[in-house]
Amino acid sequence: MSTVPTVRQPRSGARTLIEALPSLERFRGQTVVVKFGGNAMVDEDLKAAFAQDVVFLRYAGLHPVVVHGGGPQISSLLERLGLESSFTAGLRVTTPETMDVVRMVLAGQVQRELVGLLNGHGPFAVGMTGEDAHTMTAVKRYAVVEGEQVDIGLVGDIVTIEPGVVKALIGDGRIPVISSIARGADGHVYNINADTAAAALAVSLGAEMLVVLTDVEGLYRDWPNSAEVVERLTAGELEGMLPGLAGGMLPKMEGCLRAVRSGVGSARVLDGRVRHSLLRALTESGSGTEVVPDGAAAPPAGARAAVSVPA
Repeated sequence: MSTVPTVRQPRSGARTLIEALPSLERFRGQTVVVKFGGNAMVDEDLKAAFAQDVVFLRYAGLHPVVVHGGGPQISSLLERLGLESSFTAGLRVTTPETMDVVRMVLAGQVQRELVGLLNGHGPFAVGMTGEDAHTMTAVKRYAVVEGEQVDIGLVGDIVTIEPGVVKALIGDGRIPVISSIARGADGHVYNINADTAAAALAVSLGAEMLVVLTDVEGLYRDWPNSAEVVERLTAGELEGMLPGLAGGMLPKMEGCLRAVRSGVGSARVLDGRVRHSLLRALTESGSGTEVVPDGAAAPPAGARAAVSVPA
């Protein structure tokens, strides 16, 4: 007596990938620059999920580039070494001794760990810093306190990007992982805000999207009076909101504004405390806060299907 064989249904993970691919089609062959930061940098499960997302984008035909800082890790090591850790106008005061720690942590700890997680899925990730091949060149930056310039040490602003090495890695199918350190024409090495570095690199690479991971749901419309998140706004609308922003959100939104005003297709600030937030941002509507160029049309209904990404 013959029996009809049982047909196994696809596992939920397989269905998720099948559903995600059509939404990612518009990014195929495009560069996506991701600033890795916040809780995603210190939570083991979030780090693993982030690495999975980045590699999945690579397999789906996108060109992911990761830029990272390492504030919590830098502060932790400074404390262990008995070195003072202070901030002025939201920027870390960076003495020569502090800069040694910054370079050690970013290039020797955070970067190597992230490269290792990515390469656990295949020979993809290559680590580098903004110093390498003069990829990023910086000038000294001063903090502004009550209208006055304050010297905060070896903190810099990027003035030029030479993306040749990064483009070569992308062309070879690699995932560049870049620490936010840059050398100046004066010979000093500078600590660079990773949000600023990611935005500048996105512009230089002609990226389709800049993604910034942080520890909040997105840009709040009227914080602290309301927890409503702005889902989408134009560059002009964001520019009008900037004077009211403060703290760590200000450089993130400034970076998004500079990116879309300089040719990047869109920029998005995401809650890095959510597993697979990067994949969600590229396959769902309403994830975080999206910044688009002035005059950009609203996305057509159904243009980005909601995808069930495993928790």
